[in-house]
Amino acid sequence: MRILESERLYLRQMQQTDFTALCKILQDKEVMYAYEHAFDDGEVQEWLDRQIKRYKDYGFGLWAVVLKETDEMIGQCGLTLQMCNEKEVMEIGYLFQKAFWHQVYATEAARACKQYAFEKLCANEVFSIIRDNNIASQNVAKRNGMSICNQFTKHYYGMDMPHLVFSIKRENN
Repeated sequence: MRILESERLYLRQMQQTDFTALCKILQDKEVMYAYEHAFDDGEVQEWLDRQIKRYKDYGFGLWAVVLKETDEMIGQCGLTLQMCNEKEVMEIGYLFQKAFWHQVYATEAARACKQYAFEKLCANEVFSIIRDNNIASQNVAKRNGMSICNQFTKHYYGMDMPHLVFSIKRENN
């Protein structure tokens, strides 16, 4: 079932049969550099299970991004609720297979998710929380009309990781 469509992509809920495609993303060290490690099979399964639970609990999560031309899952993009400076916010997140970087797919998917958040979920503001060294993801947020509104440090895998907080309000969309 398609949740969203854009010119070249459609987004749908991930399912167990997407495990192998998800591994191509989450087990690639270059793709996962902002996380400081590639996932093992167990972590990929936990990630997939978490998305499926989000669909049931909230009606949204990170969705499979599928290339219309080939019907191949090339990434994931969607909406999640994240803690940001002790406040829960709606975040647009995205991760794509390296083979599909620099083709504007992340921006296309992120823009569709922003519109979904504003139009279908009636969100007043959406965010993207991005590692300070992840310039490519920061550029996607900027192309999605977002600007930096805050910053904070996440503690992940025993490390301090500075993050920039990008946002856009519905009225500025």
